[in-house]
Amino acid sequence: MLFSSTVFIFAFLPVAVGGYLLVARFTNQAPVFGWLIICSLFFYAYWNPPYIALLLLSIMVNYLVGIELIKNHSKRTLLFGVSFNLGLIAVFKYFGFFIGSINTVFSASLPAPTIILPLAISFFTFQQIAYLVDVYKGEVEDSNLLHYILFVSFFPQLIAGPIVHHKEIVPQLAARAARHFEFSDFLSGAAIFIIGLQKKIVIADGIGVHADTLFSNLAGQDPTLVQSWIGTLAYTFQIYFDFSGYSDMAIGLAKIFGIRLPENFNSPYKAVNIIDFWRQWHMTLSRFLKEYLYIPLGGGRKGGGRRHINILITMLLGGLWHGAAWTFVFWGALHGLFLTVNHLWRAGRKALGHDLDRSSFVGCMTSRALTLLAVIVAWVFFRAESWPDAFAVLRGMAGLNGVLLPATWAAIFSENTGLAANLGIQFVEILPYQIETLISLVVLGVIVLALPNTRELMASRGELRLYFGIPLRLPITPFIVVFGIVGLLVVLARGSQTTDFIYMVF
Repeated sequence: MLFSSTVFIFAFLPVAVGGYLLVARFTNQAPVFGWLIICSLFFYAYWNPPYIALLLLSIMVNYLVGIELIKNHSKRTLLFGVSFNLGLIAVFKYFGFFIGSINTVFSASLPAPTIILPLAISFFTFQQIAYLVDVYKGEVEDSNLLHYILFVSFFPQLIAGPIVHHKEIVPQLAARAARHFEFSDFLSGAAIFIIGLQKKIVIADGIGVHADTLFSNLAGQDPTLVQSWIGTLAYTFQIYFDFSGYSDMAIGLAKIFGIRLPENFNSPYKAVNIIDFWRQWHMTLSRFLKEYLYIPLGGGRKGGGRRHINILITMLLGGLWHGAAWTFVFWGALHGLFLTVNHLWRAGRKALGHDLDRSSFVGCMTSRALTLLAVIVAWVFFRAESWPDAFAVLRGMAGLNGVLLPATWAAIFSENTGLAANLGIQFVEILPYQIETLISLVVLGVIVLALPNTRELMASRGELRLYFGIPLRLPITPFIVVFGIVGLLVVLARGSQTTDFIYMVF
């Protein structure tokens, strides 16, 4: 049941909101929590009913461990709880990967069982690890079972985050349960949800076709320069709008029920460096990795060399968290390398007396371009299904697989056909890509780099500002209404054709 599906929008959500309106009339909190828990567990079970047992098992074990930690703050109890959670992920997400790696390295033939990856296991497991650590530190003392179940299973953020702290959401849920339904929350939440819906079904699903054309047909193929760049840029925008759309929809859904989830996505392609990128991309995962992995490893407290090692370890494990494949691990390693270089560059500039917070316009734009280029290159390993596929695309992006140009351009090289041949240029009547695709990529680049994001849009109170500070007045309320109607019509037209969110499989 995708957020962008007809069954969710036109069946599940109206029932969930309608039931919430009824139980919100009670002065007792239990009916409100009970109703939201029922809705959330049904939402999860709809995907694969047997795995609701795994979710409930995880919730109950972590709840009992948390109760014990509240009583004694025992490190042994904490280690048991963390080990239990990591064990679940190891069995259900990485067991086949480990067996396959052993078979490859040692030329063995160990049988690898087929295990269907439980939906959202990485998200609800990391969230509960954070909970146990927070309880151990004495930051959480709430032992209410209903509070805990809803904290883990709350459907707007259950599938792909954001990864929230108990202290961030449970007090809100308790306070919200004591108040009546607020129509203003419903309107603003619906507006944010609708914006995310459009990002997903119109932009991400639309441009994703061109990414699939490249990455799903690479067996024995050597994509040319333009093919490689079109497919890679298409995926760059697909994952941006897919995850941005999901984040908007999750925040909007929670807001409908009066709950404010933490921001998880803040225009990361506008980042001035890779450090800035990770402050703006999947912000709650970055927070988790920093607070519960990087800092416990020692952070930067033991010198620059150890700091860079800790960064690399953190990003390697962050890459593995995204998927059980060596391409994901290498993607994490690349970002670890990028972050290390970024920190070394900043340290060098600081040593030379440069102000790190000030830069010329040209320097700022150059930094943004280099950062985005690094992110785009790394996305190739994130999307590719194998090492050969990734390197084939990178060779294509570098022009090593040749270049196809329109036959009408042949006159440019008429006096030097040898140069064209040496550059691998071929002239064809019909290109394997359309001019409309190129235009679409340019338009998406303008949207990403120049227009305000959803948070800025909703905070603008009727006046938008473009990225370069140009004011643009726009009546937001009628705009959102029209935008919403169009989005719902597209959902109805596509029916079940919408694709899964990319981060659902992590």
